[in-house]
Amino acid sequence: MDKPVETIYPEMIQHLPDADIPFKGVNGKIFQSEKHQIVFFDIEPIGEVAEHTHGAQWGVVFEGEMDLTINGVTKTYKNGDRYYIPAGVKHSANFKKRTLVMDFFEDKNRYLKK
Repeated sequence: MDKPVETIYPEMIQHLPDADIPFKGVNGKIFQSEKHQIVFFDIEPIGEVAEHTHGAQWGVVFEGEMDLTINGVTKTYKNGDRYYIPAGVKHSANFKKRTLVMDFFEDKNRYLKK
């Protein structure tokens, strides 16, 4: 059984603004700076996120797993695994189970607040 979000993200993260994410089953909390953005994601088993590009992205999986394809190479990432996607590199993901990740985005406005 998956742990509820409250046992993973502390209250200080739970009180961050909600991210306006265009995917059903994907929720996030935004930590915003002047030049960058961090999003704490809670992703249901939504399946495939289509290939796309944006600025550089670094992330870590806290719980769950995802298949991440970066520049045509697919790898499964699980608890504690880190990944880096350089700016402009095509990537996609597949979520078969609930996954909690934190992503640091080079783009300061990758996601907007709700």
